[in-house]
Amino acid sequence: MIHSGSPAPKLSEAAAGTLPLLACITLSAVLMVADHRGDLSPKVRAALSTAIEPMWRFAALPAALWRWADTALSRQQVLADETVTLRRELQLRDAQLARLEAVARENQRLRALLGGKGDFRLAVQMAGIVDVDLDPWRQRVRLDRGSAEGVEVGQAVIDAGGMLGQVVQVSEHGATALLLTDASHSVPVQVVRTGLRLVAVGTGRSDSLRVPNIPQSADIREGDLLVTSGIGGRFPAGFAVGTVRAVGPEDTRLFLVAEVTPAAQLDRGLEVLLVMRGEIDIDVGPPIPEGYRDPEPIAPEALPEATVADGPTSAPERRE
Repeated sequence: MIHSGSPAPKLSEAAAGTLPLLACITLSAVLMVADHRGDLSPKVRAALSTAIEPMWRFAALPAALWRWADTALSRQQVLADETVTLRRELQLRDAQLARLEAVARENQRLRALLGGKGDFRLAVQMAGIVDVDLDPWRQRVRLDRGSAEGVEVGQAVIDAGGMLGQVVQVSEHGATALLLTDASHSVPVQVVRTGLRLVAVGTGRSDSLRVPNIPQSADIREGDLLVTSGIGGRFPAGFAVGTVRAVGPEDTRLFLVAEVTPAAQLDRGLEVLLVMRGEIDIDVGPPIPEGYRDPEPIAPEALPEATVADGPTSAPERRE
């Protein structure tokens, strides 16, 4: 609307207002023709998509980080649970393995203990050690077998290594054994190599025995094995007592004294064998053939005269 008194618009100003509109229309027409002729819009869209791809990724980064964190935490929790489960199973397997190892060691120890009597035809009874007293004044062990199980005072006690001691006190369901190393204990021994008979006494130490009053002319040396001689009837003959560690003169220089390492495991082991007293089993060896009879004794009258006259018919009396 043109007001009165205002100047009339110029032609150049009216044309300047429509030029941008015409330019946009022209550009649109050109773009439509170009798009129709040369598929320009897909290329432009692809270029624009490539250009703004980082912006899309940056916008989606928080959600991706959340999903990654959730997955990582879930996996970590699963791995932690599996670790706890596997650790418990490992502890259980370790406990079972330790138990099997303990059983194997016990089996090996019992086999060695039962084999400690070797080829001796003796009745033995197994007993467990429930208490140990190894101070210098008392070398004793407490056993879990007593008079109710047939244990008697004076019974010899052995282990897988050899002679251990003897029973000195018995209760109904327990017994006390005095070890060879007790200072008040002594045992008759014999040197295996020479047959020399001696007496070994305790020293109050669990790793040493002493053999005093050895004659200067006695054949005994380091490394000799000492076994029970059986003299006195308290200890069965032939069980290992110890090995000579050293031989030297006494203070008086009149006799020799030997230091002996005990054969028995005095400070180790959980089981021992009690040598049971009883009648000797004569039913040993190969069976007697059927129909066999002992030969009848020959009367002196049936012997040839030369045989009777050649010597006395009875052996001379022997004295110990």
